[in-house]
Amino acid sequence: MEVLHFLFGVFGNATALFLFLSPAITFKRIIKSNSTEQFSGVPYVMTLLNCLLSAWYGLPFVSKNNILVSTINGTGAAIESIYVIIFIIYAPKKEKAKILGLFTFVLTVFSAVALISLFALHGNGRKLFCGLAATIFSIIMYASPLSIMRLVIKTKSVEFMPFFLSLFVFLCGTSWFIYGLLGGDAFVAVPNGFGCGLGTMQLILYFIYRNNTGLSSPEMKKASGNGTIEMNGAEKPHQEKQGNGKVPQDEQV
Repeated sequence: MEVLHFLFGVFGNATALFLFLSPAITFKRIIKSNSTEQFSGVPYVMTLLNCLLSAWYGLPFVSKNNILVSTINGTGAAIESIYVIIFIIYAPKKEKAKILGLFTFVLTVFSAVALISLFALHGNGRKLFCGLAATIFSIIMYASPLSIMRLVIKTKSVEFMPFFLSLFVFLCGTSWFIYGLLGGDAFVAVPNGFGCGLGTMQLILYFIYRNNTGLSSPEMKKASGNGTIEMNGAEKPHQEKQGNGKVPQDEQV
């Protein structure tokens, strides 16, 4: 059982790393154009908070046998920090102020959780407090693809929901769900069970609409509401293919 627990944790690390690295194409484009264009920096800041809280929860003095949760989320926090810094550098003044404010909020929340858990809570109380905080933001991150799923249904096209990204959301959620079950940890199993379900829904939608040509450009613009397509919280012009700019669907674990 312990061997299976470890193996699913390693597999979860690999799939989650893919998801964390998937927005790299977006930031390559941002650097090349010296502009954040219509992309939103909010998902990256919130994913950073999610990674920080989950990495903290996985530490031995908070929860036992969850060091693999800490390794991948610590890595994710470093990657997301780079994304946030790049976004702040290239964002226009108004957006820069917004993201800086959110970044300050993220650091404040994480610091509060860490300090309270260190000095005011012990044992099961510490695990419960940190676990609830990590679970809430994990579910929020997994729920982020709902907007693109809605768009797929409206446009009858999977142009902005690439198969491999959806597949790795499913694999990541499933592996960490099983990891949580094997370890008897509801704070890992519950949010990732939610992620597994959403990943399954994305794959089902993909196979339903994969051969459809979708709506024409004017219809696509009308369906998206304002002429932009939102992929997990990051806006992009509707003319752009998803392969040229991805945003996080993290799995937070």
